[in-house]
Amino acid sequence: QVHLVESGGGLVQAGASLMLSCETSGITFHYYHWAWFRQAPSKEREFVAAIDWKISETNYADFAKGRFTISRDNVKKTAYLQMTGLKTDDTAVYYCVADKNFNTIRTSPTYWGQGTQVTVSS
Repeated sequence: QVHLVESGGGLVQAGASLMLSCETSGITFHYYHWAWFRQAPSKEREFVAAIDWKISETNYADFAKGRFTISRDNVKKTAYLQMTGLKTDDTAVYYCVADKNFNTIRTSPTYWGQGTQVTVSS
């Protein structure tokens, strides 16, 4: 059974940084592309960032460019999202996702974690 478990969320003040982690099991980590989505209260889930299985290509939503960095460790089987300069608009539940198709991972990924809450106060 596939498990994606996010951690690292919390309550921070605007301008702070957070590092989210996604530990995985039941899946051949290095065969998959990895990404992060988020869902803010009363809003639809939205794509945040993705990284391909070769660690050669990344893709970011406009709001994430310059502030967020996605990475992965194929040995630790863990994906990360480093977030800096957090804003109150970044308040959301952040989800780790995986898919074998780098095109569809940004729209309809196969595997989802349960999410971790990030709350940014002013």
